[in-house]
Amino acid sequence: MPPKKKKTGTKAARQPSSGKAKRPGAAIPGQASKGRSTAAREKRASVKPSGARDDSFFDLVHEVARQIPRGRVTSYGAIAACLGTRLSARMVGWAMLSAHQVQKPVPAHRVVNRAGLLTGKHHYNPPGRMQELLEKEGVIVKDDKVVNFARLFWDPAKEL
Repeated sequence: MPPKKKKTGTKAARQPSSGKAKRPGAAIPGQASKGRSTAAREKRASVKPSGARDDSFFDLVHEVARQIPRGRVTSYGAIAACLGTRLSARMVGWAMLSAHQVQKPVPAHRVVNRAGLLTGKHHYNPPGRMQELLEKEGVIVKDDKVVNFARLFWDPAKEL
């Protein structure tokens, strides 16, 4: 069987190349891109109840944490999803770690991991302080885990 001939004269072969390879769906210079990051930024900027627009991720995380009702808990991932950055749960944890440095109090003890474990307790002095604060609000904690986590879970995406 003879080898197949390559097609020549295709549209791509006839057009002069600019030297840059174009990806399908690549943004055209001069046009605004309406990608995921823009939508996430708009959603994050609209979270503040005060009406102020702020692009600082840590400030937005602290603002969502301030909305958690007493006696309820939420997760790092739920806060991240509420802000439009579903895969940034670890960054929410870093924001909670810096919560003691801001002027307006942030109830960081109400933020636990997705299973209800008090994973941030090691950052409290003494480490049992996080559990004490939750129990003071009526949350039962056993073996560093919130009892009835599903019932006490507060989802900011639904509540805000």
